[in-house]
Amino acid sequence: MEKDIRTDFSGSMSYGDYLRLDRILGSQNRRSGHHDEMLFIVIHQTSELWMKLILHELNAAMRSIRAGELEPSFKMLARVSRIQQQLTQSWSILSTLTPAEYMGFRDKLGSASGFQSHQNRLIEFALGQKKAETLTVFRHRPELDAVMQEALREPSLYDAAIGALAARGLPVDEAALDRDWSQPYAPNASVEDAWLTVYRDVEGYWDLYELAEKLADIGSQQQAWRFHHLSTVERIIGHKQGTGGSSGVTYLKRVLEQPFFPELWSLRTKL
Repeated sequence: MEKDIRTDFSGSMSYGDYLRLDRILGSQNRRSGHHDEMLFIVIHQTSELWMKLILHELNAAMRSIRAGELEPSFKMLARVSRIQQQLTQSWSILSTLTPAEYMGFRDKLGSASGFQSHQNRLIEFALGQKKAETLTVFRHRPELDAVMQEALREPSLYDAAIGALAARGLPVDEAALDRDWSQPYAPNASVEDAWLTVYRDVEGYWDLYELAEKLADIGSQQQAWRFHHLSTVERIIGHKQGTGGSSGVTYLKRVLEQPFFPELWSLRTKL
C-alpha cells in the first residue's frame, strides 16, 4: 500500500460519508426472491436521481433566462440534454428483462407505477406540458401535492424563452406573455413569427438562436426518452394494463404525439 494513502477516517468525513452510500446502497429492497427485481429497482432509482439533476439544471436555467442572462443557461440546458441521453440509454438495459422474468415479481409492485413519478411530472411541467388531471395521484400526500400544485401554476422554461423574445423587442401577443400558466401551452402565430425572425437573422439574434437550438435538443431528447419507454414497455408487457391502473402502451403512444416547444418545430417548414 502506498504510504501517502490515508487509511484512518475516524472523526473525519470519508467518501462513503460524503455520498451517504450506506443510505443509498441500502435502499434496494426486493419484495420478491426474484433475481431480476434488483435490475428493476436500480434502473428506476438511478433514473430518479438523474431526474433530480435535470430539475436542478432546468430551474437554474429558467432563473437565468428570466433575468435576461441567456448565455449562462446554455451550459445548463446542454447538460440537461446529455442527462436525457443517459436516461434513454437506461431503457436498453431494462429491456434485457424478458416478459417471463418481469412476471416473476410484477405482482409484488402492488399499485406502484411510473405514472406516479412526481419528478417526471415536474420535468414535463417545466418543459411546458401542464395537465392538472395528472396530479390526482399525489393527493394522498398533502406536502407533495402542494409542491405539484405550485409547479402547475408556475411559468415553464418555454414561457421564459417566449418572454426573452419579447424582451428583445420582437412582437409577441400578450396572450402568450400573460396567461393562465396552469393551462397547457397552445401554439401561437406571433411566437412562431418571432422565432422565424431569429432564425432568419442568426447573427443579429445569436443568443436567442442558441437558446432555441438548446430547447430543440431538449425537446427532441425528451421525445426519444418517451419512445424508448414505450418500446421497452411494449416489449415486456405488450398492451397489458400498467400497474397502478394506467393504460400502459396506449397512454405512452398518446403522449408521444405531444411535442414540446411546438413553434420551434413548425417554423422549420417555413424557413
